[in-house]
Amino acid sequence: MVQHYAARLDRVFHALTDPTRRQMLRSLALRERTISELARPFHMSLTAASKHLRALERAGLVRRTVQGRTHFCRLDPKPLASAAEWLRFYERFWSERPDALEALLRHPDKE
Repeated sequence: MVQHYAARLDRVFHALTDPTRRQMLRSLALRERTISELARPFHMSLTAASKHLRALERAGLVRRTVQGRTHFCRLDPKPLASAAEWLRFYERFWSERPDALEALLRHPDKE
């Protein structure tokens, strides 16, 4: 179970490493889109867009439905919630540490 969760999380973070895929997700957060609509802002082929979408689908971030020859994609935010939960553990390092650094810089003699 833990191994399955880790593999799923790995796929989510892998999918999010690419700026094109992140922008596609942002676009899908607004509404469902076709592959053509997702490819257009990047001036890429449908094949290239589909490759990006497959990575997003493997991560569970995108759901695709087919109507005739048209593929519709929509965001599935559940895997993002899992990633956010994982990151929350480390949040203290970027939220508490700067406060400690600021205090040290303001009062270096208290160390």
